[in-house]
Amino acid sequence: MADEQFGDPAGRCPASPRDVFITVYGRKPVLEALNDPALTIDKVIVAEQSRGEEVQEILAAAAQRQIPVRRVSAHRVKVLAGNGRHDQGVLADVVAPRMRPLDGALKKLVSPVAVLVLDAITNPANVGMILRTATAAGIDGVVLPRRGVPAVDPLVIKASAGVAFHAPVLRSATAIQACATLRAAGFAVLGLSGSVRGAASLFGDPPPPRVAYVLGNETTGISPAVAAQLTGWVCIPMTGDVESLNVASAAAVVCFDWARRRAGDSLGAHRPRRAPRRHRIPK
Repeated sequence: MADEQFGDPAGRCPASPRDVFITVYGRKPVLEALNDPALTIDKVIVAEQSRGEEVQEILAAAAQRQIPVRRVSAHRVKVLAGNGRHDQGVLADVVAPRMRPLDGALKKLVSPVAVLVLDAITNPANVGMILRTATAAGIDGVVLPRRGVPAVDPLVIKASAGVAFHAPVLRSATAIQACATLRAAGFAVLGLSGSVRGAASLFGDPPPPRVAYVLGNETTGISPAVAAQLTGWVCIPMTGDVESLNVASAAAVVCFDWARRRAGDSLGAHRPRRAPRRHRIPK
């Protein structure tokens, strides 16, 4: 992640570049991003000693699109990429138009609204699939804490089939902080679990018009510290001696149950219903 100062005096931009850029590293991923006209690239950063045909293609593509290129030390590239084994001496900061801090996003979300909060989900493939599913279902935001969840890197982008660049990613320091912020904003914060006794069925009563669903770690589930911030628990009813689903699969069920309810206007929101169509009866 580029470390330049970011933001303007009018407060129109997030204070941190981590809340607006997705850092892509590796020669092939960077070149693919540069060749995608749908993506806005803020800058390209190349290690001073990086050479070769692919690097020349990257420099040429950046020049063609008038994208600034910075030369820095190889060590600096590794630090900025956050992955010293796979950066290949090059990275690019891609503008993510729907990525923003959670605090600022909450002021603009109008009920009915649903968000997901990821708590210590560690597999980049799961994170990418959740972003893809949530975006497809029209979920209003997916909270990716800066600690405990993989950054949106090439592995996450690949698993999302490129949707991660346009996903409604909300940033918070931790899942604990995110849940506290959501509660203060009037959200019901519901943990998804198949083992908590007394959890309500996801398919039961309509959820509140402002709801956050918390998805926990692939092995240990929702952490005790995050569980302390919840306002309730929900579960996905299952049969056939199946105890649980993969977290990405569970997220898909949650997202499209919400989408189904929103489409059917069963979320308790005060929205005008369309008048029934009257058919003329032939005489």
